[in-house]
Amino acid sequence: MSVEDEVETEAVCRVCGYDGEVFWEGGWPTAAICPCCGNESDVGDASVMGLRNYRGYWVGHGAQWNDSLEGRRRKQQGWDLLEQMAQIPSRWR
Repeated sequence: MSVEDEVETEAVCRVCGYDGEVFWEGGWPTAAICPCCGNESDVGDASVMGLRNYRGYWVGHGAQWNDSLEGRRRKQQGWDLLEQMAQIPSRWR
């Protein structure tokens, strides 16, 4: 994988910092739904202002994990919201 491909592939949720899905690839959304905050790539995270609004709403309502997806990862014991959010790339904060 080239450096350019690495930059074009985003595997960290822009909203909550969850790491484990490919949310954007080649500059395009993958329509992946974050198992943590529930955002679908290109719905709440297409702009900095949009993702800040989504993030604020999600955190303001208790930062609940998305339970609507069958067979998806669940919140791990000892999960730390601030530690996870520290993974959000600076351009999406």
